[in-house]
Amino acid sequence: MSTPSFKSVEPEETLSLRMPAKAVRAQGVIAWSSLFFVLLQSVCSFFVALDGLRVVIGVAALASITQAGITWDKVHTDWIRVPMIAFALMGALLNLTILRRVRYLRRRSSSLWRQRPLTPRKIRLERIQLVLSLVTLALIAIEELTHFHTFHRM
Repeated sequence: MSTPSFKSVEPEETLSLRMPAKAVRAQGVIAWSSLFFVLLQSVCSFFVALDGLRVVIGVAALASITQAGITWDKVHTDWIRVPMIAFALMGALLNLTILRRVRYLRRRSSSLWRQRPLTPRKIRLERIQLVLSLVTLALIAIEELTHFHTFHRM
């Protein structure tokens, strides 16, 4: 009995089974260019759809602002507005008073011996509190002025 012999594949035979290098490159160019044109078409479709979406957003914004104006008249009543402004005013003034008192206590000669330098974080937080309190007071003043000009009463 003889053992079966396997015929080895010669390099020339494998070359004939494969595609030439130019054809492979051409297929790659075709594939990438078709992908590019599909993406370009998708971008175009996206902007066409976005154009319709902008109209929907505009109509929804118009409808919502109309409804918000009706609702705002119900919410912008004195029984809601006045306590909110009073709480904001009291909070801002209390915050400013506390900051002033803390700074006064730090500067006293009797407390200088136990003072440690403030950390940059603590200084930054105190400044933020000061700015927020002043901005709150400014917004209260602006709101009261515009309310007076609009409704001719405080």
